[in-house]
Amino acid sequence: MSLYRDMDGNPMTGEAFAQAFNDNEGKRIGNTTVGDADISTVWLGVDHQFGDGPPLIFETMIFGGPYDEFCERYSTKEEAAAGHKRIVLALQEGRDPEEAR
Repeated sequence: MSLYRDMDGNPMTGEAFAQAFNDNEGKRIGNTTVGDADISTVWLGVDHQFGDGPPLIFETMIFGGPYDEFCERYSTKEEAAAGHKRIVLALQEGRDPEEAR
């Protein structure tokens, strides 16, 4: 099983991953600021599933604010985009992003 996955979840070589990962804009799914929190959603390219289940290759993370370092991971680009939107909405409404899952 490959550690590296493209944005569609297909296995890729380390060399292909290194080339794709250098494209900062290409790996960004969302980047939004709400108050003093920056919400970033990106393609990781490395499977963060440490057990059974589909590869987790996308991540939303909050930097700053009361939920600093909140993290959520996803298997697909569509899940990541929806997760980003859901977390941004929760912060805009003053809700804990954990409760918006």
